[in-house]
Amino acid sequence: MKAWLLDRQEGLGALRMEANATDPVAKSGEVILQVRYAALNPADRYLAEKQYPARPALPHVLGRDGVGIIASESSPPGAQFAILRGDVGVESWGTFAEKVVVSSEYLVPVPKGWSDQAAVGAPLVYLTAYQAITQWGPLPKGAVLVTGASGGVGVASIHLARAFGMPVVGLSRGGAKKAALLEQGAAFVADPQSPNWHREVKEFLGDTPVELCVENIGGENFSRVVDVMGYNGKISVVGRLAGPVPNFNTASLLFRRLRMGGVAVGTYGAAEARKSWDHIVRLLNNTGARPLVDSVFPFAQLPKAFARLAEGPLGKVLLDIRT
Repeated sequence: MKAWLLDRQEGLGALRMEANATDPVAKSGEVILQVRYAALNPADRYLAEKQYPARPALPHVLGRDGVGIIASESSPPGAQFAILRGDVGVESWGTFAEKVVVSSEYLVPVPKGWSDQAAVGAPLVYLTAYQAITQWGPLPKGAVLVTGASGGVGVASIHLARAFGMPVVGLSRGGAKKAALLEQGAAFVADPQSPNWHREVKEFLGDTPVELCVENIGGENFSRVVDVMGYNGKISVVGRLAGPVPNFNTASLLFRRLRMGGVAVGTYGAAEARKSWDHIVRLLNNTGARPLVDSVFPFAQLPKAFARLAEGPLGKVLLDIRT
């Protein structure tokens, strides 16, 4: 089969296309998925750069999200399945290949009325956003701040927070994406490159406190994120696209009793992941929201797809394995 192999955990430059990679072999409880589409995630780059806890055997195939057909006579003809979560692309070979082995308990049908492209990049980011919003117990009654709002988890967080009935404020670089994010359900969008964005957010919200932040970015703007949080606010830390937080003052958490907690969708077991996914699909079907696709690249252009991901897309970047 054709696959993109990672020979060394020295970055995306260590990827190479292999036309005759070894076909996967399924064990008991596993199936072989003939991949049609795969979706890119920042975690793929982190793993390639050895910034992720996993240390897979090399060569490795990246790619956590995939949609395709089960290579089995017992599968309904033409039935499309998506990978919910699991070790695919982490400890075992992933979806940047024509075929992938998946545990059957982590496969779900493509939701009725959804396209393959909408479904392929949805499970990981929507489960992540769902955990970020729900992990603190009762849902907040105030506003939700989403950093990196135009990314996969960012858009998912907007969709789910709105479906739960919470007003959403998004942060996204530049003005080009503002209108699109407002259409997706954000009540207000600020540019994190503006030195006064935190004041703009406070002015827009007035007496409505920011009770929850879905934090995807980190870096030097994190202290301003803390500054806009209301009393008893919670910060769900999803990623660190801007790198470490410099000179963080822990005293900024004290008098408003702010709490921070990491988000790790890999901690969901199969049953919890399926239950959460079913709830996510119902929420999106109720509102009519669908996962956004930014761009689709041919299989041979994976490096260009990663370059687009680094630019900050609006929605998911996909790979068409069949081209």
